[in-house]
Amino acid sequence: MIEQFTVEEVNLLCIFNTQNRNALISELSEAITDIEDGDMFEIAQNALNKVSKISDEDFAALEFYPEYGDDEQEATT
Repeated sequence: MIEQFTVEEVNLLCIFNTQNRNALISELSEAITDIEDGDMFEIAQNALNKVSKISDEDFAALEFYPEYGDDEQEATT
């Protein structure tokens, strides 16, 4: 079973290459070393743990699209 990603995790992952699980793991692992904000570090670490635990097949079935809050959607429409 695929562990669900939070909205924050999905939005973070969307800034990386999500076409390939190994590339995503590599890019996110490298980026984590530069994250100074504690909350963002925790989000990144949780996302990395989840991506690392799923199979390539399960990862390929996922679709990553940024999610916007209601206020942000209204501002862009």
